[in-house]
Amino acid sequence: MSLNPVTLKRLRRFRAIRRAHFSLILLCALYALSLAAELLCNSRPLYVRYNGKSYFPVVRSYPDDAFTGSGLMTRPDYRKLAASASFRAGPGNRIVFPPIPYGPYESVPAGDIELPEAVQISLAPEPRIGTISVTDAGIVEKPDSAGSFFNTNDAALSGRPLTNLAAVSPAFLGALAERFANQDSEAATLECTRADGARFTMTAATFARRANPPLAVRLTLRDPLSENAARETALLERGRPAALPESGAFARLSDADRDAVLAAAERRFSGPVEPLRLSSGGQALTARFDREAVTFPFRPVRGHPFGLDSSGRDVLARILYGLRTSLTFGFILVIVSTAAGILAGAVQGYFGGFIDLVGQRLIEIWESIPFLYILILMGSVFGRSFLLLIACYACFNWIGMSFYMRAEFLRLRKTAFVESARCLGVPPRRIIFRHILPNALVPIITFFPFSLVGAIGLLAALDYLGFGLPPPTPSWGELLTQAQEHAWAWWLVVYPALALFLVMLLGVFVGEGVRAAFDPRPVSRME
Repeated sequence: MSLNPVTLKRLRRFRAIRRAHFSLILLCALYALSLAAELLCNSRPLYVRYNGKSYFPVVRSYPDDAFTGSGLMTRPDYRKLAASASFRAGPGNRIVFPPIPYGPYESVPAGDIELPEAVQISLAPEPRIGTISVTDAGIVEKPDSAGSFFNTNDAALSGRPLTNLAAVSPAFLGALAERFANQDSEAATLECTRADGARFTMTAATFARRANPPLAVRLTLRDPLSENAARETALLERGRPAALPESGAFARLSDADRDAVLAAAERRFSGPVEPLRLSSGGQALTARFDREAVTFPFRPVRGHPFGLDSSGRDVLARILYGLRTSLTFGFILVIVSTAAGILAGAVQGYFGGFIDLVGQRLIEIWESIPFLYILILMGSVFGRSFLLLIACYACFNWIGMSFYMRAEFLRLRKTAFVESARCLGVPPRRIIFRHILPNALVPIITFFPFSLVGAIGLLAALDYLGFGLPPPTPSWGELLTQAQEHAWAWWLVVYPALALFLVMLLGVFVGEGVRAAFDPRPVSRME
């Protein structure tokens, strides 16, 4: 089929826009790569040679009996088969696994992860706790580790009125009075601020009536920030230059403390090490040293360059399969919604009048229905699924396209070639699809890449909110949800976000190129 000169010129203009041209090539290559994800990330081998026979488990299922003679028709464990003595003893027997021998739904056993010899340093604030006793006259006595809360020492606190040390609220004074009156009292807490602006709490524990009134009430001083502060970690691998992070609490350590931490970490490679008590900016810290253990989610390591998620599944495999899911969802959704929008807009624009009026009012009513509520309702009734998600969103996504098609058909229906077709008795269906529609394809083609990008972003957003695909379907949004639950697992947010950003950026570049190529001003110019 030969293309008309205008179409050829548009193709040449698109290829001349190198950013759009290469973006299209890269996007198609990524989609092709995702369609072949089983060849890259799969627990099934690509090829098995056993007892002189060849097997291709990646494209065909074989029972366990084919390799073990056990009579079992279940799926064989190929990794166990490869490690068995009988398999290794056979001449010519071999198994070829994909580069990542784990599928997107398979949790990696902790024992299968190859770890470099490393020590994890945990630096956490040490809770500051002190106590004082207060008499019924409000005089402090018997302070214990309480001086630092008031920028002094314990000896200087004895004999001083409590009201001179902190701003005591009437409610807290009333709670103390209840205790000296030997009345049952609930726990009372006072928020205090030191002269340097640091905050701490002063707490009187729950009091139960006694035989005799108390002579003094014990108050507990506590630094709430130290209890709730996040733990900071650093990883030191044997054989690499030992260095601590230059940020956070590690950066505030003195040179002597940093040297002590590094020396303790080196000793930890040989045996257990007691925690170190440190100080940073007046804050007591505890440094603990542990040999790194596998707990999910786990950082990128050899064999798993993108790390593992909270269930021990390979993040690279889930991103690759998620790419297939996202692009397939986008293509199907855009095609279905575009077809529905073309049909609705063509009927309204061609016939006009009463049909157009009724159609517009019905579309306005339908457009006002909240899509998310419908999706939640349908998901709760029928369960979340790929097809249900497409069906629900396609029921609303066609509206925008119908507006553009209606406008195009309203513009073209009064043209000379349409009137000529009517005079010749051409049926409306043929006029719509053979005469008007080919001349109204510009909005469809130019909006297609942008609609695809919007559909991919929508799927990621719905998965992130928990209204998208059902678990354990590989999804970028689901990985971002895990990143929110495990804020320290940076690989769960960096790699899915980069994948989403890259695909959407390529789609936008392609869309800009298509829009420029179909711009009628330079294309229709006489040359």
